[in-house]
Amino acid sequence: MKIFDKRVRMPKNAIWLVPGLRVKRWFALSVMGSVLAAIGATFIFKLEPLYYIVKTAKELFHVVPPEPVGAVFIAIGAVMFILAWKKTNFSMIESDNIDETRKRQSMGEVLYRKMKLNHGPKIVAIGGGTGLSMLLRGIKRFTNNITAIVTVGDDGGSSGRLREQMGVLPPGDIRNCIAALADDDNKVTKLFQYRFKTGEGLEGHSFGNLFITAMTAICGDMVSAIKESSKVLLIRGRVLPATCDDMKLYAKMEDDSIVKGESNIPEAGKRIMQLCCEPENCRPTPDVIEAIRDADLIIMGPGSLYTSIISNFLVKDITRAVWASKAKKMYVCNAMTQPGETDNYSVSDHVKTIFDHVRIEDVDDSKKNFFDAVLVNNFMPRNLAEKYEQAGSLPVEIDITELRRLGIEVVERNLLEDNKQGLVRHSCSKVAKSIYHWYKRKIKR
Repeated sequence: MKIFDKRVRMPKNAIWLVPGLRVKRWFALSVMGSVLAAIGATFIFKLEPLYYIVKTAKELFHVVPPEPVGAVFIAIGAVMFILAWKKTNFSMIESDNIDETRKRQSMGEVLYRKMKLNHGPKIVAIGGGTGLSMLLRGIKRFTNNITAIVTVGDDGGSSGRLREQMGVLPPGDIRNCIAALADDDNKVTKLFQYRFKTGEGLEGHSFGNLFITAMTAICGDMVSAIKESSKVLLIRGRVLPATCDDMKLYAKMEDDSIVKGESNIPEAGKRIMQLCCEPENCRPTPDVIEAIRDADLIIMGPGSLYTSIISNFLVKDITRAVWASKAKKMYVCNAMTQPGETDNYSVSDHVKTIFDHVRIEDVDDSKKNFFDAVLVNNFMPRNLAEKYEQAGSLPVEIDITELRRLGIEVVERNLLEDNKQGLVRHSCSKVAKSIYHWYKRKIKR
């Protein structure tokens, strides 16, 4: 059996001996309770045959060695008890909707995995869009202690329509993060991600967006609605919007023009100089600051540099909390430039842009960087799809010399999924493993 570490090999049932499962203590208590109950029954019902069994056992002590016989009886009794206990629990929790992988796992494996994940590092992931949900799908394999802080500046598509018509925070990125942290990719998760293709008023909306919007109306606020939605999918960790204020993004361009609206900024075709928001002083969602303060590891990105990542740091209290945090901090850089946001940007350009937006007057940033390291992809498929060149999207240049001048550790890995189409897609497992191994190495030092 293999769990997390390839070097761990043991018989399946030996998993019950692993410390920390909190099973052996209750097993011992059950045995003691059974013995006491049996003794009580002999008094109430005057079970004389039991008396003769004990008497016969005493007489056997003079014929056969008592220790081996006692050990055999204890072993047989323990095996019978554990078998009955396991089967009872499985009959209560097993059903047809449990996936085949779960059915093949023993209860000991399930408990061990849960125990390991519950003791994993406290990770805060900050971002939005598909990049954040990709990251969460990988990170949940290492810990259950995850807090996803999600940008709420989206004003396009289904989220934009619901925001305008219903007055709610845009639910799209939040929905994707909830689905990414779901315990299993089951039918409920697929339902949550289902997008209506037809229907007047429904076309373009996803079921999850409508569900979260309805829950917001029932619960009275978005944070409570997210908690209730998360319970439906049994997610690992929690999802928090960066702010509950009605944040609207706008960008100051190189030609001094101003473009309003998250969906309009990349379409302007101009170089972005500064990202701003209205209202200017958005307040962080309750629990966000505490999550950052308690974090062991903070991850930023990947995702749209301005509209998915920097937008979170326009909430100044979030920026202050990250500056003050003693956690290890890593930025995951995009593999390709994004037309309209990061045309011709190198890795150091991404880093400098973040640094420019997180400077705060009352925070001394001269003694340290906003994050410790940047994770970059160092592999590109030979048959890179033509659509990237047609859209003006290029591989992000890794300018090591400039990054070292900035005092940033560079972690280079192949982070892409294998495919024959020449598409550039981050692999959630490769990204998560690279981050986790870097973090483990740093804390060992």
